[in-house]
Amino acid sequence: MRQGFRQSMAWLHAWSGLVVGWVLFAVFVTGTASYYRSDISAWMRPELRQGVETDAGRAADLGAAFLTEKMPDAAGWYIELPKPEDPVIGVYWWKSLDGPFHDARLDPLTGRPESARATKGGDFLYRFHFELGMPPLWGRWIVGICAAIMLVALVSGIVTHRRIFADFFTFRRNRSAQRGWLDAHNVAGVLALPFHLMIAYTGLVTLAPMYMPWGVQAAYPDGALTFFTEAGLATPMAAPAGRPGTLMPLAPMVAQARARIPETPEGLGVQNPGDAAARVVVFFEEPKGLAHLHPQVAFDGGTGAVAGTAGTALPVTHASTAFVGLHEAHFAGPALRALFFLCGVLGTATVATGLVLWSVARLPKAGERAGFGLRLVRALNVGTVAGMPVGLAAYFLANRLLPLDLAERAAWEMRAFFAAWLLVALAALLRPHAAAWREGLWFAALLFLAIPVVDALTLGEAVLAEGARFLGFDAAMIVVGLVLAFAAGRAGRRVSAPRASGGARRIGPGEEALRA
Repeated sequence: MRQGFRQSMAWLHAWSGLVVGWVLFAVFVTGTASYYRSDISAWMRPELRQGVETDAGRAADLGAAFLTEKMPDAAGWYIELPKPEDPVIGVYWWKSLDGPFHDARLDPLTGRPESARATKGGDFLYRFHFELGMPPLWGRWIVGICAAIMLVALVSGIVTHRRIFADFFTFRRNRSAQRGWLDAHNVAGVLALPFHLMIAYTGLVTLAPMYMPWGVQAAYPDGALTFFTEAGLATPMAAPAGRPGTLMPLAPMVAQARARIPETPEGLGVQNPGDAAARVVVFFEEPKGLAHLHPQVAFDGGTGAVAGTAGTALPVTHASTAFVGLHEAHFAGPALRALFFLCGVLGTATVATGLVLWSVARLPKAGERAGFGLRLVRALNVGTVAGMPVGLAAYFLANRLLPLDLAERAAWEMRAFFAAWLLVALAALLRPHAAAWREGLWFAALLFLAIPVVDALTLGEAVLAEGARFLGFDAAMIVVGLVLAFAAGRAGRRVSAPRASGGARRIGPGEEALRA
């Protein structure tokens, strides 16, 4: 390491951040939005009345009646009970664990398919956060690799900056373009550094059984289900008897389960519903605290007798689920959730400023032409940093503008997201760099500012009737639009090229590595 340890870490920080930065920006944006996943879903299904009280037992029986009609010989059902923020019955069924998987949403009063617009709501952003809209196995592996490299970038960045806390209080945006972006990167990165380290590490822990399954496979050669049962995470499964049976009503089972566990039931799983050995599992919301544990009570589907319980985990399992709970922040109240959201915004800003800083530090000297690699990185920066907000705004606008009876309507909303994002990325390749930044950010700003207008025009009476449920979301869209408009006004300004190596200004190891 000819340049010394700190300079080597600076080089590692710059390049590790670049190779995964575009993916991490998308992951941070959608993950940060997922802290308000239920609020997004509520806005995207305006026909549903919030706060409707429903009987959990009756909702379970209505879901079972629908599923019996749809697929009585299914390998499994899942019935998601209504919640105040999402007052519908969600039903899921599958013929085999390999798929295909089917789902529907039912009216909690009639048990028939509800009439609200078809949309994935906030669930699309939540799943994109760790699957990138790809097949789950591929998406989770890519995100996991990027999270591991992010940890490398964070640790190497800490080593690189000797004056990391002093730099946090220094922002010299008018000194030079490179100095300004470096200071902005330092401030955004240091202010939420504990959050960045936590979110990267806990994200890896969340999917660790998929990334490193060998310990479980060695200790439980019969399958991971035995491991989850012994760890207290799941109730034992029952093998099918191979002969038909009749499923008992689910309402009494829900009542028995509630008598045992003082939490709110959130759903029921039914294994082999048409078999004589059917098993019903009532799942409850996680108790207050960090641990992401869902207490469960299992019943014999044919007799209604209690067959087992789960939810009291062993210490190591409890620690593991606490990491999951910390990552998802289900325990957080409104104030703490807002703090997590702001830290996510700072994480997004850290990635974005790092990407821009990498390219600014490599601007050619006067009279020189940028190479293909630099031009590609700059185009990808515009396509990601400006394109992702455009895609989000297009997703929300598509929810209001697409016909309600459009076939595969939810899929078309997601296609609008990807199409708008791709449009900005292509424009970044074809337009001059400064113009691409201005136009991309202005486009995003105008789309976000258009959301409240379109909302009022399409749901005028509903907006007035529902009050803050819609107006609060629309106000958030206005704030995002104004921030993007400010960024668009600042973007694309002429920047000075880096000074020659013989200049008098002394540069730090981080800058030196960025210019290497």
